[in-house]
Amino acid sequence: MDFTGHHVVITGASTGIGKATAQRIVEAGGKVSLIARRAGLLEELASQLGPAATWVAADVADQAALLAALDSLVEIQGPIDGLFLNAGIGGAFAPISGYSDETFDQVLAVNLKAPFWAIKHVLPAMARRGRGAILITASLAAKRGMAMNAGYVASKHAVLGLARAVAVEAAPQGVRCNCVIPGFIETPMLDEVPADQKGKIEARVPQRRMGSAEELAAVAAFLLSDAASHVTGQDWAVDGGVLESIEM
Repeated sequence: MDFTGHHVVITGASTGIGKATAQRIVEAGGKVSLIARRAGLLEELASQLGPAATWVAADVADQAALLAALDSLVEIQGPIDGLFLNAGIGGAFAPISGYSDETFDQVLAVNLKAPFWAIKHVLPAMARRGRGAILITASLAAKRGMAMNAGYVASKHAVLGLARAVAVEAAPQGVRCNCVIPGFIETPMLDEVPADQKGKIEARVPQRRMGSAEELAAVAAFLLSDAASHVTGQDWAVDGGVLESIEM
């Protein structure tokens, strides 16, 4: 994969999958623009990545802030060749009867509305240039129902539909759109899981281990690169075999 001359914007870029993908793209010669809420982490990562990286702190659930960030990054780094919509939140763990409207709205704003807003804003310029790659981070919850997590499951199912709709609409203009589906990946979110629960999770993975952010980033970078020029409308799982296992 060669990202020389390519500008990739990544949301949720300060840690985990977003951070690992940014590192991989810079190593392959690309420029990256980083968006997340925590300015300190973004500044630290950009410093590590060097002159190929820039950043803007923004809450993707704030439409005006997100669009302003995208515009400013185009001014700094040039037209967007790749858009990795990786920011996401888990919401609450509660039964439907106890799942608040406020939490449901917040989860949809971050996980679904933000990707919609970003794609709507960036796609026209990609179409005019006749090239572009869009990637959205989905979830195992985009393919399976999960109890006690209605907002998250609904948002991730919807994101998969959004990606497929964009893929079909944008294909004639040379723009691709795919989803990457992380399984149980070692990220800061999983750091909060107790050690005994991690063991139970690992036992449900056919490979009997968690995946790494770097393993996910390798697939994300591929899907954002010209090496995946004939790949669009797809959901690509990086899950150690979970989705294809009767053990799920």
